[in-house]
Parts: sequence; C-alpha cells; structure tokens
Amino acid sequence: MIGAGAAMSMTGLDYLRAMADGVLPPPPISQLMQMGLTSVEHGRVEFTCEPDESAYNPIGVVHGGLVCTLLDSVAGCALHSTLPAGRGYTSIEIKVSYLKAVTARSGTLTAVGTVVKGGSRVGFTEGVVTDAAGKVVATATSTLLVFDVA
Repeated sequence: MIGAGAAMSMTGLDYLRAMADGVLPPPPISQLMQMGLTSVEHGRVEFTCEPDESAYNPIGVVHGGLVCTLLDSVAGCALHSTLPAGRGYTSIEIKVSYLKAVTARSGTLTAVGTVVKGGSRVGFTEGVVTDAAGKVVATATSTLLVFDVA
C-alpha cells in the first residue's frame, strides 16, 4: 500500500514516473502477471509482459484474462497520467478484441495505452498489445470514471 498511499498526493504523471523509475514499488498485480511499466508520458503509457505457461488455459494458450488485464492496466494508467493530485479512476467498461493466440513462444508482449479523450468525470482510452514479432494480438477501448480520492 506504499504506492497507493503516495498516489493520493501526487499527480498521476509524477506517480507513474516514480513507479517506472523504481522510486515507488509497483502494485502487487504486476508481479503476479509478470508485467511492468516501461514508459510513461502525458496521455500515454507502455507496459511489457512476459507470458509463460503459468498463464495457460486448458487448451495450452495464454488465458485471455491476462491479455485483458494488461489492456485494462494500460488503458487506466494512460488516463491516470493526465490526472491531477487527488483524482482517481476506475474502469466502467472495457471492450477487448483478441486477434491472435498468445503462447510462451510469443515472447515479450508490449502494451501501449493512450487517452482518446480525457474529462473531469469520464475518460476514454484505447490499448494495443503486440507480441515480440510486432504482430498485434489484441486491442481494447475503455471508458473510465474519474473521481476525487482525497
């Protein structure tokens, strides 16, 4: 909860940069999903993810939930990068399109989230996930609620 506590007193951009720089710890889900924040700027974030067989579903491919979580993370953090101190967000909806199966052989996944339209109450973002070969494996659009956290 160290990072979450700091988030309330920092702008979203400063908070995410502190996390990317290792000044603040990443959230616990990052380790569970083997993903991390690699780049952040106003309205845009990039994560990488190292899928392995621990994320496989019964038919031997990475569970779509991992890819959806990756997309939800970049979509939310892209919006977070635009928010002032004391403002937070939560997903209202996310629409994911899975375009290609992911396996451990897909290599490092790269997810980029961008803000389509920010707002004081609702934000709209999108995300794209590519595999190590640069092939798009999934895309998403997201609607997020913005609210006071302080």
